[in-house]
Amino acid sequence: MNIRRAQEKDMERIHLLLNQVAMVHHIGRPDLFKAGTRKYTDDQLKAIIADDQRPILVATDDADQVLGYAFCIFRQELDNNILTDIKTLYVDDLCVDETLRGQHIGKALYDAAVQYAKDHGCYNLTLNVWSCNESAMRFYQSCGLKPQKVGMELIL
Repeated sequence: MNIRRAQEKDMERIHLLLNQVAMVHHIGRPDLFKAGTRKYTDDQLKAIIADDQRPILVATDDADQVLGYAFCIFRQELDNNILTDIKTLYVDDLCVDETLRGQHIGKALYDAAVQYAKDHGCYNLTLNVWSCNESAMRFYQSCGLKPQKVGMELIL
């Protein structure tokens, strides 16, 4: 397995994996997430792939087929009244093809994101997990992540 930055040639597989994530969210929260929609247009995904502030890491097999991805975003609050100037790598989305789970591809992607953050001078790595996605919660906890803040809601 190899982990590298995503390229335009990876877009078809990335869209397929994005659809898998979208269905997990739709099944868990159909009141919030639509079924059968695309998260990004081709133009939006091309722009993200080219953006050094929003790196996408992909895990590939020996044939360079995408097995999973980690969408990342650099964040930094400069000169904020109450927040320090730390640089954060935010993992916006991490997915491994549902047919390949359990092979430690997700852990390899997570570890690569941690190393990427360190290599780029980040103080921390953060992410959000929907509480309806219990397997993702367990996975991130097994990687050593701890809650930083909790989002709460009241459905009216």
